[in-house]
Amino acid sequence: MTPSRVVIWFSAGVTSAIAAKLTVDKYRDVLPVHLVTCDTGSEDEDNYRFGTDVAAWLGLPLETIRNEKYEDTFSVYDSVGYLMNQYGAACTIRLKKQPRRKYENLETDLQVFGFDADERHRADRFAENNPEVRAWFPLIEAGITKDTARQMLKAAGILEPITYSQGFKNANCLKRGCVKGGMGYWNHIRKMRPEVFDNMAKKERELNFALLKRGGVPVFLDELPPHWGDYDSEPGFQCSLFCGSHI
Repeated sequence: MTPSRVVIWFSAGVTSAIAAKLTVDKYRDVLPVHLVTCDTGSEDEDNYRFGTDVAAWLGLPLETIRNEKYEDTFSVYDSVGYLMNQYGAACTIRLKKQPRRKYENLETDLQVFGFDADERHRADRFAENNPEVRAWFPLIEAGITKDTARQMLKAAGILEPITYSQGFKNANCLKRGCVKGGMGYWNHIRKMRPEVFDNMAKKERELNFALLKRGGVPVFLDELPPHWGDYDSEPGFQCSLFCGSHI
């Protein structure tokens, strides 16, 4: 069936912004284009500014969807009693997957994702795990990397989310921290946002679950040595329709 609308999944990151621009340029005069974001309630405040700026640049309204049952990621953990299990992060399933599944129309939507040219393996994995989704990855098709996307956004006069200037690789859930991050990520959180680190360390103990492991042994955040992990060399992670951990 020919798609009847295009849905851009906007994550408040630079790559999804450029993916949205490429999509609008290609489809604006062909099909209805929707710019959609899932609000987890745990985003940095500057993400909302960024979303507003990008929407204005594209000339599209930013549609915000969310699971009204939960205030933020911590309310999910408290409700279900765990942070992660073999199926992924509890927050991704309830705050990203469920609202998206409710919004999407698998028969008629062309769905756009901001995987960049260095993430072809992630896009391939997504396509393999979600064969029912008619997906388009414009950055991969155009050979655009994340660095190039940042340059394009700068040239357009759009200030990227403040989290990038703080050394973070993405802008996801910085008010709470991402449970898919590794040791280097969490030590960077401890340096840049100590209150976020402390709150997650307490939540780990409340739920008796360590996000990190070393040699197969669980390592709670309040036991994590500050010198463990190298954030620059750690694998990147996405919060999207699929969820994977690095523990």
